[in-house]
Amino acid sequence: MFQHPISGAEASTVSAASALSVQPPNVRPQYDTVRHMLFGSPAAVRNTIKLLYKLNYAEPTAWSKPIPTGQPNEVVSVLTKKVMV
Repeated sequence: MFQHPISGAEASTVSAASALSVQPPNVRPQYDTVRHMLFGSPAAVRNTIKLLYKLNYAEPTAWSKPIPTGQPNEVVSVLTKKVMV
């Protein structure tokens, strides 16, 4: 009986990743828009934006400037991003 050279958890990871990346020919990927809103102190919002940049999720310049919410020491920053669905 043939056994795949990759087995166990590694095999399921490889096959799942392969299934996600394979698209039928001539099919364009579909995109949808999502909006992220960060609420918190200016320092917390700034640090979260930096973390998301380090994770290669979004450029810091893609976020809106922090806007005061009316609550003490609280701002909101918004990111609108297109994601593949």
